[in-house]
Amino acid sequence: KVYPEKTAKRRAKPLIVHQAGKSDCGVKSNIKSIPGVMTIRGCAYAGSKGVVWGPIKDMVHISHGPVGCGQYSWGSRRNYYVGTTGIDSFVTLQFTSDFQEKDIVFGGDKKLVKILDEIQELFPLNNGITIQSECPIGLIGDDIEAVSRAKSKEYGGKTIVPVRCEGFRGVSQSLGHHIANDAVRDWIFGHLEADEKPKFESTPYDVAIIGDYNIGGDAWSSRILLEEMGLRVIAQWSGDGSLAELKQRRKQSSTFSMLPFHE
Repeated sequence: KVYPEKTAKRRAKPLIVHQAGKSDCGVKSNIKSIPGVMTIRGCAYAGSKGVVWGPIKDMVHISHGPVGCGQYSWGSRRNYYVGTTGIDSFVTLQFTSDFQEKDIVFGGDKKLVKILDEIQELFPLNNGITIQSECPIGLIGDDIEAVSRAKSKEYGGKTIVPVRCEGFRGVSQSLGHHIANDAVRDWIFGHLEADEKPKFESTPYDVAIIGDYNIGGDAWSSRILLEEMGLRVIAQWSGDGSLAELKQRRKQSSTFSMLPFHE
């Protein structure tokens, strides 16, 4: 009764008052998230930035848009890692373009360029950067791909990945997982030189842990078990992972035994 009329109409199907002896199966779910309205399940942006890319520790991940989305995805996950913050790991740091009203009106490309330059100056040891787009970026049509290409060239070929994971694109964060993995395929695997050679000698016992995000340290447990079996884990994707491990996974794909993907 306290909802405004428009909100009450929208909430009518997802909400139901429980009555003893009656089924609650009439609840309407699996509907698209509303841009600007926080939901308990997350969105496409949360799936990309918070789950797939966030655990890749040696890259800086920019939450490109208003600060709230970045704060939400940063503070609600436990992506455990081994490393030194600000040196070879940036998981616990929050980078945001902090969009304001003027950025919506005039566009955020120039602001993004400035942020990339500041990251290069303040954290020169980062091995790559991702740009995780929030809802306003897709709505106003900023060209984050063009910015990524230009700055990558300027920085001597540094890996900069634009990720079109605007929250409104998916019913939940699940689509964000797919978008993030597509970005890995197109901007990491797709830019590997054909003649790049592995820096180690491969064996028939090499495996990569795929789809474990080390939420609370579970990837470490999986790795210990595999190594005790006599296997050699040469990459974790993406929990406690690195850009080099992503690339290594691609270069050695023909020799890998793949573990089942799970979320």
